[in-house]
Amino acid sequence: MKEEPRFELELIKLKETDSTNNYVKHLPLKKEMIIVTADFQTAGRGQQGNSWESEQGANLTLSILFSPPENVLASNQFILSQAISLAIQKTLEEYIHGFCIKWPNDIYWNHKKIGGILIENELKGKHIERCIMGIGLNINQELFKSHAPNPTSLFLITGKKYNRDDILMKIILNFKSYLKLIEDGKTKNIIQSYHKVLYRNDGLYAYKDSNGIFYASIEHVEPQGPICLKDENGNLRYYNFKEVKFLLDNLELSN
Repeated sequence: MKEEPRFELELIKLKETDSTNNYVKHLPLKKEMIIVTADFQTAGRGQQGNSWESEQGANLTLSILFSPPENVLASNQFILSQAISLAIQKTLEEYIHGFCIKWPNDIYWNHKKIGGILIENELKGKHIERCIMGIGLNINQELFKSHAPNPTSLFLITGKKYNRDDILMKIILNFKSYLKLIEDGKTKNIIQSYHKVLYRNDGLYAYKDSNGIFYASIEHVEPQGPICLKDENGNLRYYNFKEVKFLLDNLELSN
């Protein structure tokens, strides 16, 4: 039997807070990992100020605070984003197949978004002293009221309700396994797995940048995070986050 990774964990459950990322960043890291969950966030954030809609008590809204392995430098910090994205994708696959990762770290089922991740690293020179990962994952929500183009939840996909704590613990155990791979220098395994489950990882699809709409395939993702697309003319185009939009039937998919 495969032995589960062992670690010291502090779990803090809140009924309400403005943002679990804001809450956890002021805590001393006395154990290997601190997890703060909230039934409701009054100012839940996505990437670059986007808001995150989440029904009170229905979903997983949390932040993880930890110190990354020493071999993760500021220059290759994207491996942490890949690791947590894979941990969530792998966990959800236990319930129903079809989950993927939309670059850089959104979790998708088919063309619908079920989760997002916001990572804030505290740097000390070339090293990452502490990492905060904010996660929003739609579990039991039945109705979405915002103007987000493509939200979904595990309930809407399967028609079943789930224990949020069970899912959380599975995510953490999977994440710890990926952190162990990083610590052991086996980042190639993570990078290959990430590319394998990328949304739109083969074929030509519609994208939009500052110059307009074009069609391209995903060539690869750079170690630092930028995506490389090959357009229909064979040109390679490199984009940082927010510099390119994924399109579906002329609809901009949410980031």
